[in-house]
Amino acid sequence: MELRHLRYFIAVAEDLHFGRAAERLHIAQQPLSRQIRDLETELGVELFYRTKRTVRLTEIGQAFLIEARKTLKQAEQAVLLAQRMGQGEIGRLAIGFTGPALNKVLPKIVRQFKQRHPKVELALERLQTNEQVKALRAGEIHAGLLHPPIDDDTLLLETIDREKLVVVLPDTHELAQELKPISLKVLANESFVLFPRQVGPVLYDQIIGLCQKSGFSPKIVQEVISQQTILGLVAVGIGITLIHASVQTVGQAGVVVRDLLEPTPELELAIAWSPTVTNPLLPSLLEIVREIVA
Repeated sequence: MELRHLRYFIAVAEDLHFGRAAERLHIAQQPLSRQIRDLETELGVELFYRTKRTVRLTEIGQAFLIEARKTLKQAEQAVLLAQRMGQGEIGRLAIGFTGPALNKVLPKIVRQFKQRHPKVELALERLQTNEQVKALRAGEIHAGLLHPPIDDDTLLLETIDREKLVVVLPDTHELAQELKPISLKVLANESFVLFPRQVGPVLYDQIIGLCQKSGFSPKIVQEVISQQTILGLVAVGIGITLIHASVQTVGQAGVVVRDLLEPTPELELAIAWSPTVTNPLLPSLLEIVREIVA
């Protein structure tokens, strides 16, 4: 049985006349009669009482008409749903992001995306870079805002932002009143709060190397992942930190942010996705990201 059989049946059931139904369907009467006979044969029941002058629905036909209309309506809704999803009107898009992405570009991306796709469910999940790579591989997210380099050449990446490092001090620190850039050399005896190396080994090693170039190895007293937790520990005097400059947008009480005198490594932010993703909303997301970057 095909959907056209249901359409033919409903037309005849509504008109109770094969000739008029055939005109409405834009087919000849004889093929229409044959299609209805084929449908009855497939079902093993009679749907119509036929005489030379009249056509009436059987009781089975009356019951079948109710369900046939439901089936056609559901099929039409399925077609409409697929078309709307294909056109990006509805659907779901899952995006992973890190703290620095939340500080800078993510709010702009979300605002633009919601303006263009107000009925789309945008699922945002805060994940570290290595977690995003796993989620992209598994198809759990459609795109990720993460920090290169990554150990996966199957994913596509586009760099969208770079930012320098700054030093964050407790507001009670003796250097807190210093408005000029601070030299790393004066931080040699400080305690440091940093992110764990496994979160970003390249940047971590660059930070250690930067300190060693200034004549010391940093005394790391605490390692935590969350930027909010790092700032909180600095605020209560556990130590100081070197962190991405966009952290200034967080507005943590009890800390001050100062530029460094020495050139610093840059934290790179990229959007990553798998070329196998078929979500029709992904091209729109990439277009919005490129517009914001431009």
